[in-house]
Amino acid sequence: MTTTDNAIIIYQSSDGAATLEVRLDHETVWLTQDQMAELFGRERSVITKHLRNVFKEGELEEDSVRAKYAHTAADGKEYLTQFYNLYYENGTLFVG
Repeated sequence: MTTTDNAIIIYQSSDGAATLEVRLDHETVWLTQDQMAELFGRERSVITKHLRNVFKEGELEEDSVRAKYAHTAADGKEYLTQFYNLYYENGTLFVG
């Protein structure tokens, strides 16, 4: 796949019920914790707890899998939002 830097990709389920907008940068998918929660069908707090444990136990360095991007909210204000990168290997989706 050929991509440009900071492309936005929108995925939609075949029935149209679920839509997920993701940031693609150099063939790496970046998701917020809210997007990960939606993707995996879990509460955001579960994702937050899991990520904290991964970083606390040293499985991954937080700065190597996290990026901050500016995001314009519905109120017109710009916020820095944390995104985490994901990769796919042997049928499993990983943070990192």
